Amino acid sequence: MKKITFFILILLCACNKEKAKETTKEAPKQIPEEASYFKDIKINDVKLPKPSYGDWLFSHPEDGQTFEQYYRSKHIVPTKEENIIYIKPIGNFNSLQKKQIQLVNEYLEFFFQLKTKTLEPISNDVVPNSARRMSTEGHEQLLAGYLLNDVLKEEKPENRIALMGLSELDLYPKPEWNYVFGLASYRDKVGVSSIYRFQDGELTAENFNLCLTRLLKTSSHEIGHMFGIHHCINADCVMNGTNSLSETDRSTIRLCSVCQRKLNSCIQYDNKKRLTDLDNFFKRNNLIEESDIMKKDISVIREK
Repeated sequence: MKKITFFILILLCACNKEKAKETTKEAPKQIPEEASYFKDIKINDVKLPKPSYGDWLFSHPEDGQTFEQYYRSKHIVPTKEENIIYIKPIGNFNSLQKKQIQLVNEYLEFFFQLKTKTLEPISNDVVPNSARRMSTEGHEQLLAGYLLNDVLKEEKPENRIALMGLSELDLYPKPEWNYVFGLASYRDKVGVSSIYRFQDGELTAENFNLCLTRLLKTSSHEIGHMFGIHHCINADCVMNGTNSLSETDRSTIRLCSVCQRKLNSCIQYDNKKRLTDLDNFFKRNNLIEESDIMKKDISVIREK
């Protein structure tokens, strides 16, 4: 059986493969001057430590992506025709899981400052027996590629700019691998992830916030890739690659100053509104550490 360390959170293994495939509008060649906000919040960036064995960058050394490289790249840009992020639940979810999906929807709308909608769930029955199996641990798994290519790519809701499927069941990418957290096609702006392993066996009131934070980090990371942002090697950032749940748990939920600048150049939202929206979300949901992180960037704006 392959070592689990080669499984990365929600298909981070596909990130490098899809870098060259991002499509749509070509950004202007002239690089805009860096706004004072992005210069000022650099003080809140936390330098990444030297990678240790098992860390993403230890086994996947990367060159990173400068703002200039991002700005000159081809990546999706919201338009009147493509401006809504969609979530597609797959399976039968209990009340706690439904609450998490609702909160992920709310969070993504604040994170990207774009309208986000959750579509009606579909049954696991859409997956034929040929794309199912029992894991060595004794639970059912679905073939991630089938969900991606035969189900989600066929979903074309109005004004879709990105679509993320959320499966309640565990996923596997191919017969020789034991599981994968997810799979994505950044070219097609579609991805699927499983909440199964985020829940530490069972989602409860006690582990609700830990599991929610994992979902928030993962969904914003993957959709960030759909907007053309590569893995970050500049600082502790939600766009860092991760090799495991433990590495994801150690990483921040914040976009570093460089990645904030990338996203803002693409979507052109109000930085203060975005930070305030995120801080209010964290406070309402008792995510104290995450709220404190947002307050550091908010303080930069208030001091001006």
